[in-house]
Amino acid sequence: MINELSIDRKKYLLSKKREKLLIFACQILSLFLLIVAWEILANIGIIDSFITSQPSRIWETLLNAPNNDLLYHLWVTCYETIIGFLLGTTIGTIIACILWWSDFVCKVADPYLVILNSLPKVALGPVIIVWVGAGAPAIITMALAISLVVTVLEMLNGFKNTDPNIIKMAKTFNASKWQIFFKIVLPSNISTLINALKVNIGLSLVGVISGEFLVSKAGLGYLIVYGGQVFKLDLVMTSVLVLGVVAALMYQAVLLLEKLILRFIMHKS
Repeated sequence: MINELSIDRKKYLLSKKREKLLIFACQILSLFLLIVAWEILANIGIIDSFITSQPSRIWETLLNAPNNDLLYHLWVTCYETIIGFLLGTTIGTIIACILWWSDFVCKVADPYLVILNSLPKVALGPVIIVWVGAGAPAIITMALAISLVVTVLEMLNGFKNTDPNIIKMAKTFNASKWQIFFKIVLPSNISTLINALKVNIGLSLVGVISGEFLVSKAGLGYLIVYGGQVFKLDLVMTSVLVLGVVAALMYQAVLLLEKLILRFIMHKS
């Protein structure tokens, strides 16, 4: 019986592995076909390569990256995104902790959080520039503004939805509010924090690019605006594609962090 179960499990795991490989192969094939179709249509003139560029010209731009400072602009965008991401997640989590701790403060702040969450942060761009100055400080502040409120709302919602029965049981044993928070509420919301990280990495990148559109002398957002102004569409499309790759890699980094955290928790338990 045990051997039959183990054989069935092996077959199931093998089928899941094959399914993952098939999905990955289809993803790669669809991307390859898209690139080939794009190149062919541009070469025969069905699409205007001046407006949409084409893979071969984008590849040439990538090979010429040391000369057009693409690597430097990539570093600037990544640096600003990581700083905004860390600040937004950290400060947002701290504020959520304070709001959970004081129900009165939470009720006072609730309408302001709703308004700030619905307010387009790009509209605050000129104000942020005046407050903190042009350049990297304004861009990081923009990324912080976009991710901060989302973190506060998500973490606060997770804190409030912690199993009330466990909290009541802890109170019957005379647990202090400090003990309830650090022994029950915070550990119960590790998954909420991880979800906030997944959302914030994208929001931070959006904030950085928005800030670079408004005021910047470096970064992928700056390259996109500059390329559009001087009609270097190859540079624009290359920057957009690099930006997509950066977003994917950053998200994968958060997924890797999630696996490490979960493995640590399982090992500790």
